[in-house]
Amino acid sequence: MKRNYQKELEKCIEEQSGKQYAPTLLLHSCCAPCSSYVLEYLSKYFRITVLYYNPNIYPEEEYRKRVEEQQSFIRRFQQHAGEALEKRYPIAFLEGKYDKETFYQMARGMEHLPEGGERCFRCYELRLKEAARYAKELEMDYFTTTLSISPLKNAEKLNETGEMLAKACNVKYLNSDFKKKNGYQRSVELSREYGMYRQDYCGCVFSKEERMKKAGLSQSCII
Repeated sequence: MKRNYQKELEKCIEEQSGKQYAPTLLLHSCCAPCSSYVLEYLSKYFRITVLYYNPNIYPEEEYRKRVEEQQSFIRRFQQHAGEALEKRYPIAFLEGKYDKETFYQMARGMEHLPEGGERCFRCYELRLKEAARYAKELEMDYFTTTLSISPLKNAEKLNETGEMLAKACNVKYLNSDFKKKNGYQRSVELSREYGMYRQDYCGCVFSKEERMKKAGLSQSCII
């Protein structure tokens, strides 16, 4: 039977709501637009630390732009919540190491594979493994990722990977499928509301080249 990860998330939130404290959550974020709905949704129930760890992003200028957008959104989101007197828990931010060579080593031999396949699954694992490490080190109650909000990302594979790493690191993984209940559409709306930079490719050099080919451009990216 196919699992409903959204219902599993809702059950976890319901179980936590009866406790006297808000659990901590290490949230791996792939970008500000994807994090928008997730933070709007979860900051009512968790004390969140956003981890921006994405060594796959190409080029470095794009990486810096996305980091700045993430930090800017968190600041503005909390400011707006305060002005609206909304009850939300504070959100912290951590930037991971931009170790792009680690990504290229991981992708070696899979450069030719299309988006959405094994290379992407290995990239999920690379980033979630670092999120699990941070969650363990910081003694967080849970860790998860914003990646499942994208219609192009495999939520089943993400959750399987998260659960596997949770066992290995002895830290709980928060199952989720954030695209459900119009989550993706809400992220698009929030991106417009906040005037966010919304990229037109996933992030890595391979996705950029694939986007360029679909657009009819022939220029190659240089790693």
